[in-house]
Amino acid sequence: MTERSVRLWIAAGRLPTLVGARNGSSGSPEKLAAMKMITRHPIARAELPTDTAALARYLIGKVVVRELPEGMVSGRIVETEAYVVGDAAGHGYRGMTPRNRSLFLEAGHAYVYLAYGTSTMLNVSSEAAGTGTGVLIRALEPLEGIAIMRLNRGVERLRDLARGPGRLASALRIDRSLDGLDLCQRGPLWLARDDHEPGEIGRSTRIGISKDADRPLRFYVRGSPFVSGSRSLNG
Repeated sequence: MTERSVRLWIAAGRLPTLVGARNGSSGSPEKLAAMKMITRHPIARAELPTDTAALARYLIGKVVVRELPEGMVSGRIVETEAYVVGDAAGHGYRGMTPRNRSLFLEAGHAYVYLAYGTSTMLNVSSEAAGTGTGVLIRALEPLEGIAIMRLNRGVERLRDLARGPGRLASALRIDRSLDGLDLCQRGPLWLARDDHEPGEIGRSTRIGISKDADRPLRFYVRGSPFVSGSRSLNG
């Protein structure tokens, strides 16, 4: 999707906080976000669905908040993937190890790992303690701290700031030091809810896996320019 398409999406009223994203004028995304900010609250653990696939769908439209020394950075979740019990593609499939132990915490904790030695991935533990299932946060719609995201990523294009799990972790400066953090309470990284309705949610197979690849466990906001993946997956 082109920058013009993003602008059309904004004009349609789908992205009110990002108008003026291409300049630093009084209409900058940061100032508009501050003016239009909806009160956000941490997601209570009791609100989380107890099923991993249900949690992956539930998290669409919720907000990832990262509190940094230079300011708050946040993005709305527009794409997730579930890694369920008995899933050969899941990191908990063969049991707990020192690397994946955070995945076995009760639902609502961060499981942060380094993929291929280069890209950090943010996951949310999803079921009872000891289960080893989780939800990968695949893409965000940038909301707050866009200037900080651009510095963190070294790119200007709004659409590319957090479109993909490695990009979003870089944009929010998420690293292994946050592994195991409770995301259901305010802190350096947490999950928030507000009164936003995400719109139509699509479902597809997951991206970039070879085991259990035919399971429809990826959820995304239809029509969002911030979703990753090919057009064939995002119809």
